[in-house]
Amino acid sequence: MKIFSPALLGFAYLTSEVLLVVTRRAHRGTSGGDAYSLGLLWSVIGLSIFAAIKIAFAWPAGRLPNAEIWTLAGILIFIAALILRWTSIIQLGRFFTVDVAIAADHQLVEDGPYRYVRHPSYTGALFAFLGFGLTLGNWASVVVMMVPIFLVFTYRIKVEERALVAALGESYVAYRQRTKRLLPFIY
Repeated sequence: MKIFSPALLGFAYLTSEVLLVVTRRAHRGTSGGDAYSLGLLWSVIGLSIFAAIKIAFAWPAGRLPNAEIWTLAGILIFIAALILRWTSIIQLGRFFTVDVAIAADHQLVEDGPYRYVRHPSYTGALFAFLGFGLTLGNWASVVVMMVPIFLVFTYRIKVEERALVAALGESYVAYRQRTKRLLPFIY
């Protein structure tokens, strides 16, 4: 189960993201400015996962005690995180794209998970990676994977928010003041 679970979770996440890339690219009539954040995001995620898997097998001193419990916790976190990510994407509807793009008739969405945080799909993605890392059963793997991925998502959020402020103006600035980026009441 230890080797099977991370592979299965990784395949599930990759499949869902490829589905998004194929179906949710920006169309004509959008503006934004991705600032290479999508390519950077995919590169950092790939390298971080590779490094985390390598460390999980190469550095046994980092093994978490009670690996079965951590594996189960990781699977549950992963599933909950994917549900949050997809709920957020569905809530945005046609305004969700994988590239940073603003539709000509773009509207601010403040319902569902967007009532609590500005980027719940990224929260879901980050927690999915945390869950995946926990299934590897090595604390160093979790750190090596999460730190770079968190930093690249932070960059992506800055790029996206710059585009949203430019397009939506004061309504987005006010929304930004009322909500946190990723975790309610915290960040």
